Amino acid sequence: MHLHPTSSGDVFAMRSRRPLLLLFILVASLCLVMPEALAHAVAEGDKGFIQESSGVMLLPFIYMGAKHMMTGYDHLLFLFGVIFFLYRMKDVGLYVTLFAVGHSVTLLLGVLTEISISSYVIDAIIGFSVVYKALDNLGAFQRWFGFQPNTKVATLVFGLLHGFGLTTKIQEYEISADGLIPNLIAFNVGVEVGQLLALGSILILMGYWRRTASFWRHAYTANVAMMSAGFLLMGYQLTGLLVSS
Repeated sequence: MHLHPTSSGDVFAMRSRRPLLLLFILVASLCLVMPEALAHAVAEGDKGFIQESSGVMLLPFIYMGAKHMMTGYDHLLFLFGVIFFLYRMKDVGLYVTLFAVGHSVTLLLGVLTEISISSYVIDAIIGFSVVYKALDNLGAFQRWFGFQPNTKVATLVFGLLHGFGLTTKIQEYEISADGLIPNLIAFNVGVEVGQLLALGSILILMGYWRRTASFWRHAYTANVAMMSAGFLLMGYQLTGLLVSS
C-alpha cells in the first residue's frame, strides 16, 4: 500500500510543515551526535573482544549481534519504511524474512570469502535504501515512471547490501579463524534476534498510531522525514569517503 500525495499533497504539506521541520532537526542531530552508530560501528569494547577472542563463543557473539541490530539506526529506518503500510502479520513476516535472508547471506559469505568493499560506499547505499523505501511508500515511482518496482525483490536486494555493511566492519577487526564459522553464525542469529525485538517494539507503536486520526494526517510527513534521514546518511558517508581518499 502506498501513499499518493498528488490528490491531497497541498493539504498534507500545510498540515505537516511544522512537524516535518522538527523531525528533520531531530534526524540531523542524530547524525551529528551519533556518527558511529550510523556507520555500522561496533562498540569499542566489543571490537576488542572480537579481536582477542579465539575458539567457539556462541553466547557472546549472539549478544553482540543483537546489540548491533538494536542500535543500527540505518537498518531500523529501512525496516520502519518496509512495514509502514503492512497490516497483516504474514506480510510483515514475508518482507522481514526476505531482508533477513539477504542480510545473512552477505554477512556470512562476505567474511568467509573476504570480499572487501569500502564501508563508506556500502553505508551510503544503505542510506539510499532508506530514501528508496520512503519514495516507494509515497507512490513516487508509479507517478514518475508509470510502473511499480517489485517491493519483494527490492527488499531482498537491499538486505544483501545491508549485510555487506557489517561484513566490512568485522573484516577490519580480523576475527580469529579458530571458531570463525560457529561464531559468525551465532553473531547472525543475534542480529536476527535483535531485529525481531526492534520490529516488535516498532509494530506495537505503529499499532497504536494507526488507530489514531493522526496516522493519515502525518503519514506523508513521516515518509518525507525518513527520506530526509536517508539523504543525510548518504551525505555523511559520501563526505567520509571524500575526506578519507
